[in-house]
Amino acid sequence: MTTTTELIVCTTCRPPGAPREGLAAGEELLDAVRWAQADGPASAMASVRVRGVACLGGCSRACTVALQAPGKASYLFGDLGPDAETARQVLQCAALHAACADGQLPRQARPERLRGGLLARLPAPLAASEA
Repeated sequence: MTTTTELIVCTTCRPPGAPREGLAAGEELLDAVRWAQADGPASAMASVRVRGVACLGGCSRACTVALQAPGKASYLFGDLGPDAETARQVLQCAALHAACADGQLPRQARPERLRGGLLARLPAPLAASEA
């Protein structure tokens, strides 16, 4: 069963030592993701909602993205570049997450650029009846 996965891109991410002025690498990655989504297969892209947020807290591991969906494991990835190929692979990973019933993404199932840089994998929240 495919659900909608939210792909969240940190818009304030900058590599360590990068100047504070100018466009942040995170904004560049968000732009690249939006372009890749517009060019991607409509069936896969329909299951991914993209948004930017000011900070995901992975400041020393720029650029960072998160994947989340109701009832599924959530992920936080870092060490990503703001380039078109990374954007394409991030979207591919988000589509895999949407198609997976529990959101579990084994390392070898993830696109190459998301096999490393895993900062956190959180279990799905408990339903109110389980709490």
